[in-house]
Amino acid sequence: MTEAPAFNLLSTTGRPVRTPKTAELVAGKLRRMIVEGKLVDGDHLPHEAELMEHFSVSRPTLREAVRVLEAERLVEVRRGSRTGARVCVPGPEIVARPASLLLELSGATVSDVLVAREAIEPAAAGLLAVSGTEAAFDELERFVDEDIPAGYAADDFGSAAARFHLLMVQLSGNATLALTAGMLHEIVERHTVSVALERSRNDVETYQANYKLFVRSQRRLIKLLRARDEAGAIAHWKKHMGVARSIMPADHLSAQVRDILH
Repeated sequence: MTEAPAFNLLSTTGRPVRTPKTAELVAGKLRRMIVEGKLVDGDHLPHEAELMEHFSVSRPTLREAVRVLEAERLVEVRRGSRTGARVCVPGPEIVARPASLLLELSGATVSDVLVAREAIEPAAAGLLAVSGTEAAFDELERFVDEDIPAGYAADDFGSAAARFHLLMVQLSGNATLALTAGMLHEIVERHTVSVALERSRNDVETYQANYKLFVRSQRRLIKLLRARDEAGAIAHWKKHMGVARSIMPADHLSAQVRDILH
């Protein structure tokens, strides 16, 4: 009987597994402390001597670990400061710029972004109707009562409208949806502002009509949320966003993301 060839592990893996450097292991442990809330935004890392003793590492290794976290924007190091590295928990902005760059490189249009947002926000509205708190509904209502009119009066309605959309998703309680909405926020805000400004200067009647329509729609959403009408909130906000996209000028929808951000 012919003996089967021996299994060659190295030939199947392609390349040997790299052993993590000590600095990477230390950075991983500190990162875990931030993720688990043992170190919170604004906290300073313990002094070098304490950390060196705790992890049994040298000063160069510890400083390399801190540089890893600094590159990830999890800590901020002020050169010359005696207080050490400070924890700075990032928000969506940490991924917004790279995500925007990828959209620019892919040739994505404003229409692409708005369609994606239409997939996100109605789902968030449904979640908010089911699990949102009265405090969250009050916050949305205060925004409609105060921030939206203030934005309109200051000729900054587009920016205020974009912030309402983002706030609604953030209040839904779903971190993934909120992060995605935050990534798209800068693109959406710049586009909305440019359209609103153009209309406020060239077509005052349409601008005023859209403002009143938007506010009525916001109030309708809040009413559905307070009624815990999940299906109604989803359907209403889906229709709201579809209408908003349909009244956008065609040249704005076909504009590429790179033209909006530069």
